[in-house]
Amino acid sequence: MGTMPPSRVRALRRRLLDHYDRHRRDLPWRSEKDPYRIWVSEVLLQQTRVETVVPFYRRWVERFPTLEALAEADGDEVLAVWSGLGYYRRARHLHAAARLVRDRGGGLPSEARELRALPGVGPYTAGAVASIAFGRPEPAVDGNARRVLSRLFDLDRPTAGGLEALARALVPDDRPGDFNQALMELGATVCRPRLPECGGCPLGSLCLARERGTVARRPASRRRPDAPRFVVGTAVLASTEGRFLLARRPEDGLLAGTWEFPSAIAQPRESAARAARRAAERWLGGQAPSASPRAAWAIIPQAFSHRRHVYHAFRFGTVAEGSVEFRGMKHPTGVVERDGLPAWTAAEWVEPAAAGRRALPAAQKAILRSVTAEHAAL
Repeated sequence: MGTMPPSRVRALRRRLLDHYDRHRRDLPWRSEKDPYRIWVSEVLLQQTRVETVVPFYRRWVERFPTLEALAEADGDEVLAVWSGLGYYRRARHLHAAARLVRDRGGGLPSEARELRALPGVGPYTAGAVASIAFGRPEPAVDGNARRVLSRLFDLDRPTAGGLEALARALVPDDRPGDFNQALMELGATVCRPRLPECGGCPLGSLCLARERGTVARRPASRRRPDAPRFVVGTAVLASTEGRFLLARRPEDGLLAGTWEFPSAIAQPRESAARAARRAAERWLGGQAPSASPRAAWAIIPQAFSHRRHVYHAFRFGTVAEGSVEFRGMKHPTGVVERDGLPAWTAAEWVEPAAAGRRALPAAQKAILRSVTAEHAAL
């Protein structure tokens, strides 16, 4: 792992902070002093672009302005406010951590090691919150900082531990939070993965990769295997009273705790229509719905970090609400999905206008918009 003499370390800190002071983006959480809100912003930013996070952050702090407000909230409401951002486990961990802090009777811990004991808080989040909110000289290495450090020291395949040790040696006792944000900001706006603006980089003369002509190869890309693709049949079941059936996914696994139109992953050699029928029949006692789906009336793709889904939504005939009874799934303990059917934990008939206030993943929201538009046109 590369090192720098003290004089170059001081120069790096000074240039980076000067550049940050002149060019940093105006983001709503950067004016905050409340550790809770800084923590929320860092959780939101995990695996999500800044441009996407800004409206979600504003919506979140409007509904849950304090840690106590979040701790007192219902889990379904937390997921509903988070809905559309993805990676729902982050919201569940944030909620659980808020309740844990409240129950201990204190504020958010100020030390990185104590922060890491909270649900969902890893090395990056602990370092970011400790440095930004509490002024602790802790490193915070996200993907952007990893790229800057790899180029700065011309590192081919740096390890997470090695980068954290290097960042720890660089972060100053004075303004550690600004330094960490400056490093990440440089990676996001100047030292980009492709077409980096090396000519305008404040650290250009200190960068070994620039000196050696290896910027485009640092850090070495990690080839990911192709994500598997799944076809998902989705059953839109309407009642004679004009409401739609929504089912709640299990508390673990993909999209944990969110609501959906009953859906089933198509099995080998099974059509999307047949998978949708299986999902529908789960709620109708194994009886065929009153109308057979023909062509999918909405096809919605959704990408996850490790897989791809394509939802084929089928509209079935109306059914009496009394003919659908939630009896719980009978999967073995610990199994959240069997034959493509989730172990749903609840089901409700919901008015179209009220469905949007549920924790619906992005693809389900798109299906709901199609349902609502068709419903309004009738």
